[in-house]
Amino acid sequence: METWTDGMSTSPSSSSSSSSSSVDDRTSKTEDYATVITEVWPEAERAESLARGAALKWASGVFCRPEHLEQVSQYRKRESRRTTSIHTRLKSMVQSHLEEVGRCMEQLREAQDELRQVSEALKKAGLEYSHNQDGLKNLERLREVSVNHGQLLAAVSNLPRLYSVHSVVVETECLVASQQLLEAHARLMDLERWQDDILWQIHGAAGIAESDQELVAEYFSDVSKLGETLGKELWAVVSSALAVARQNPTPFVSAVRIVEREEDMDRILLERVGGKARPLPPGRPRRWRARFFQVLEEAVSARFHSVSYLHTRGPGLAGHLSALQHAIMADLATVRHLLENCVPPHYCLTRAYLRASHHCLHAHLTQVCSWDLESGEIFAVLNWVLHIYNSSQMLSHPDVLNVSKGGELGPLISTEGLEQLQNKYVQSVRMLEENARVAFIIGQSLRDQTIQMGLYEIENLLNRFREALVEFGKKHRSGPSNSNNHFYLHYLLASISNCIVLKKGTESLQQQQSSRELGQFTRTPSNPLAALERTVRRACRMVIDQLLLDLKPFLTGLVTRPWMVHGDPAPKLCRILERHLELYSRVQAPCRQRLQEEAQWLMVVEYVKALMQKRLLCRSADERRKFAQQMVKDDQQFRQLFLGLESDGLAPEVNPMAVLPVLADIIRLKDPSMLPLVVSGLASTYPDISEEQVSVLLDIRGDISRDIRGSVLNLLEQSANPLPVGYRPIFIDILVPPSSMAFCLPSTKCA
Repeated sequence: METWTDGMSTSPSSSSSSSSSSVDDRTSKTEDYATVITEVWPEAERAESLARGAALKWASGVFCRPEHLEQVSQYRKRESRRTTSIHTRLKSMVQSHLEEVGRCMEQLREAQDELRQVSEALKKAGLEYSHNQDGLKNLERLREVSVNHGQLLAAVSNLPRLYSVHSVVVETECLVASQQLLEAHARLMDLERWQDDILWQIHGAAGIAESDQELVAEYFSDVSKLGETLGKELWAVVSSALAVARQNPTPFVSAVRIVEREEDMDRILLERVGGKARPLPPGRPRRWRARFFQVLEEAVSARFHSVSYLHTRGPGLAGHLSALQHAIMADLATVRHLLENCVPPHYCLTRAYLRASHHCLHAHLTQVCSWDLESGEIFAVLNWVLHIYNSSQMLSHPDVLNVSKGGELGPLISTEGLEQLQNKYVQSVRMLEENARVAFIIGQSLRDQTIQMGLYEIENLLNRFREALVEFGKKHRSGPSNSNNHFYLHYLLASISNCIVLKKGTESLQQQQSSRELGQFTRTPSNPLAALERTVRRACRMVIDQLLLDLKPFLTGLVTRPWMVHGDPAPKLCRILERHLELYSRVQAPCRQRLQEEAQWLMVVEYVKALMQKRLLCRSADERRKFAQQMVKDDQQFRQLFLGLESDGLAPEVNPMAVLPVLADIIRLKDPSMLPLVVSGLASTYPDISEEQVSVLLDIRGDISRDIRGSVLNLLEQSANPLPVGYRPIFIDILVPPSSMAFCLPSTKCA
């Protein structure tokens, strides 16, 4: 900076003297401009000082060396051009803003002129309105006269109708009395239309005074009574349709047509009200279609009460239920083949009749179950509810299956009600025990005879019950039409629990019986406990069969490539197992543990079956690793479900779940030469495994040579031992598909 200032001082004195005046002028102008800017922008002085400081800093950095002073002219020209460009842009910007302000001012002037014109027009309108006040009053009086004239004109034009109202009402009453319902309804619609038109013509859209409305309603009161009379006659025809439709269905057809007319009229009037054209007439909407189905349900209920309730206790209850069955099926045939053709298709009359009958049956049987029923009565109710009602004699009848939807009707008796009935039936054995105690007062021989007779009856009952269970299962599995029984599993589990309760009572009776008196009876000694055990085994087998039926759709996805990659369908199988095990937990011991154990064995056996199908063969060590990892993962999920068995100390001697990790180790083993040792351990724990099944495991690995395969199979053949006593086999019933390869070369890997 010192060099630059020195250089500047060596300039000629003439130039400094000649420019001193101009510098003074510019300085004064700059000071004036700065003063103006400061007044407009209070921070202008601070901004200017910052700008000067920035300029000084820039100059000290650029001209820090003497040789840089040669470029002063270049910098001066560049800064001059930049300043000129900035001034030009500022002028252009200010000019555009000024033009915009000018346009805005012009628009404001135009708006002011328009406002002035509008204000003048409003003043003129106000003056005109004040001048026309007297004329408006005259118009109001004219309007009142016009309204009165319109009312009088409507009254005069409707006088013929008004005079004929009474005679038309009388004629319509005669038509109703003579069962000419369609003609009577047409007259009624005419009368109602007259009433609606008169109200509208007299008062129009301005509304109607309450007094005038009461006057019109009083004049047409016979019309409203006539509608009620026609409705009563209509519902009498509908309620009697089931009884008289075969002789003369014409009145029922007329009733349905009238109902549809009323529904159409309700729809039209409601649409008219929605458009705010005219208000609803009195008594609308009637909703006679809903009333039609209500009357039908009441008629079905009346038909139930028409069945004789005499002698419904004791042996008469079975006859009463049989009479109900025949009455329902007869009415169903009438509805299905006759009344269904008399109504529009959207009525679904047969389905409506089924719903009404089912609801009435549900209420009636609920009342019957509340009685103090004896064992024979309980048996009649259970047999009718569980077998007859769901059989081809009733709900599975072709006429019913064509119109009913699965699960739509629901259970006839709730699950809790069925369990209460079955528990009450089981208590009859305890009543037999009380009778035995009473007989003992007379003598021991009479008590033994009473007990022996009771045991025979219990055995016969259990044999019939087992046969009924088998038939029940066959109907459930017979086809899609019977698959709507959502409580099939609940019925089976309730039967098992009740058999357990029955076993306790039977054992108590046998303990009371004298052993020395048994030889005096001519009959073969009864064995109800054996019959009970057979029944329980059959019911448990049916429960496990149902579990297998639920699992089957997902078992085909095991041991496939999607299974190895994504893990499906093990989570779905676990959800099904969890639902079944939750139901099994409600069964009384020891059948609860038996069902849980059987479910565990079933899952393991089905898993091994899927493995033996060779759906997936490994092609590399990585695939063998993934295959084994997925098996271990599935095993962990299954073990989480069956932890309760081991915690209760009920785990079997050979745990079936332990086989899955062993099979996974065979697949995962990296050194094939160790296979004979691993397979030997597997055969010692599960001696029922066959050579073909081990060969399938080797095929799944995909890397076993003929020599190793031969040594493994030879070792397995040499270590074959008979099955130990009490051992439950896993592999013995699992079939192996025939091998598609005749042999394996020693130098290649099995594919």
